[in-house]
Formats: sequence, structure tokens, C-alpha cells
Amino acid sequence: MTPINTAKRYSEQVVKEMQKAFGFSNALAVPKITKVIVNIGVGSIRDEKQLAEIQRVLSLITGQKPVPRKAKRAIASFKTRIGMIIGYSVTLRGKRMHDFLDRLIYIALPRTRDFRGIPLRSIDEGGSLTIGIKEHIVFPELIGEDIKFIFGFEVTITTNAGDRTRAAALFRALGLPMQEERASK
Repeated sequence: MTPINTAKRYSEQVVKEMQKAFGFSNALAVPKITKVIVNIGVGSIRDEKQLAEIQRVLSLITGQKPVPRKAKRAIASFKTRIGMIIGYSVTLRGKRMHDFLDRLIYIALPRTRDFRGIPLRSIDEGGSLTIGIKEHIVFPELIGEDIKFIFGFEVTITTNAGDRTRAAALFRALGLPMQEERASK
């Protein structure tokens, strides 16, 4: 499969495929990706240098400054207090979203170690897909010699599909490597 921009692929190919498969009479009724959210939890990290490095790397990967997420309540067993930064989040829409999806589909996922496709159980009932990336170094923006520590993050691709079957068909048509459903025993 040759890499193609996801926005262009959606407008030229996916809309026609989805109209034919699901019987949508209007092209605007076809499900689409509305936003991509990248999250990382840093609750256990207390070093300011590591937090700054995580922010820098996340902004390199997404092309947008991450928003710090603060704890809403204190939990003693997790050693968190109200207002403590426990994570960072980036919400991508429009061109940045499609650029990130292109790099995720064609570069990062194929570089992931022991990757055998995205399981269909990763799609929730509303049609959103959540993927865990174990190593941030799979993205091409990062130079291997500059990496001081490896961390993982979560990518949530939100659609307006409304159910799992339409969302799975949309993700497959866009080129995401989804696993095939296994036959029940």
C-alpha cells in the first residue's frame, strides 16, 4: 500500500466504499474521524527534567504543545494531591490530525516491535479506537542518540460512527492495520 494522505484518501476512496457497503445515500452521512487525542500519564515521575523531556518529546511528535492535566482528587495510595500534574494531553484536529495519522499508520505502527495489527476489541461502543504505544521512539521525529529514557502513551482516535462495525470499516478503509475477527470455538 502506497502512503497517501488520510484526508485525500477519505474524500476520494473511503466515502465511496462506505456508501456502497452501508447504503448511505448522502456522502455527509459517512462516518469520519473527528479528533485524535494523545495522552500520557506521569503520576509516578517526580523529576522536573524528565517532565520537561516528556513535554518536549510529545510536542515534537504531535506538533502541538501538550496541556498538563491535574489531579482532581487526592489519592493517598497513589501519592497524589489535588492540583498535582498527573499527565499531559494533546487534542489534534484538522491538518495536524491527518499528518499525525499518516505518520502513525505508515511509519510508527510498522516500526513497533511484535506488532500484529490492532485488535478489534480496542474499538469502544461509540466507535472510538484507543491504541497504546509502548515506546515513543517509533516516531521518526526522534533521534535515537538523544533518548534518555523510554516511555509509552495512548492514542485515541474519535469518530462519529456510532457503533463498532462502521468504525472498524472506516479504520480499515483508511489503512489502519486491524486484526481479522477470529472464529469462535
